[in-house]
Amino acid sequence: MYKTRIKTNFTNYRLESGACNFSTTYYKIDMRIIVNGAEKARQELLQEGVKQGADIQFATSVESFLEYKGGDAYIDLSFKNDEKEIAILKELEGLVIINSVIDTLSEIDASFIRINAWPGFLGSIVEASCLSEEVKRKTELVFEQFNKKIEWLPDEPGFVTPRVISMIINEAYIALEKGVSTRAEIDEAMKLGTAYPFGPFEWALNIGIANIVALLSRLSNEKSQYKPAALLVQEALS
Repeated sequence: MYKTRIKTNFTNYRLESGACNFSTTYYKIDMRIIVNGAEKARQELLQEGVKQGADIQFATSVESFLEYKGGDAYIDLSFKNDEKEIAILKELEGLVIINSVIDTLSEIDASFIRINAWPGFLGSIVEASCLSEEVKRKTELVFEQFNKKIEWLPDEPGFVTPRVISMIINEAYIALEKGVSTRAEIDEAMKLGTAYPFGPFEWALNIGIANIVALLSRLSNEKSQYKPAALLVQEALS
């Protein structure tokens, strides 16, 4: 029996062939992925499990990414769009994947990949944007290690799902302002009528009211229909 190890730019395979029957066994992809983020976000990333052979390590901050040399990918689930953090991420040699629902790659860095990792949204299908076709396939390989698939979307604020959920939340707050119903009744009606896991007010608390207002405010710069309800803004500021 002889062994050959084949290395591609992003994938390691090992082939073993029997001298008599020439049978071939393909082994797993080995990747080193470093993740920064809060415990809840980490749990969501890992909830579908991890492929055997994937080396997942957890950093304690963006700055500590620099302590993990030679990573294939760096996932920042707690990304903040500021110059210092971006400068650190640009020093990394592997793929840089950031949780950025509102700010686009054209505003941050064209070489990064942005994903929707709002609380509750990092499921088996991950919304993402990338400006390079070559990098897209590499990113898909990264998320395959977490048993997740990528849904590629244009590099626009809010992706798709956050826009839809934010609008539902906004309409619920408008209804509450008008005295149409109570929070509990609106939540229950939404869950019964749509089979959503949460009602709009439950979604708002889970995602973070400030995140909802920030996205709606950004979107309302182009379309007035996204203007956040006064009560929603009030609660975000309280």
